[in-house]
Amino acid sequence: MKTLAQAKIGETVKVVRLNGEGAVKRRIMDMGITKGVEIYVRKVAPLGDPVELTVRGYELSLRRADAVMVEVE
Repeated sequence: MKTLAQAKIGETVKVVRLNGEGAVKRRIMDMGITKGVEIYVRKVAPLGDPVELTVRGYELSLRRADAVMVEVE
């Protein structure tokens, strides 16, 4: 499985699983990133952090450390 951090610009991916524990996992889920949702990768900052995404019709910036916890297909 690849992670959200490995997704390329312009790619649409589907969330398969969320890794992580407790508050970190809860925060990611509160942002709308849950199992089965489709995510479009809009931009990646020059140094790779953060990643700009479109999730459920809104734009979201996510730290690379958090993007690694999201498994996608």
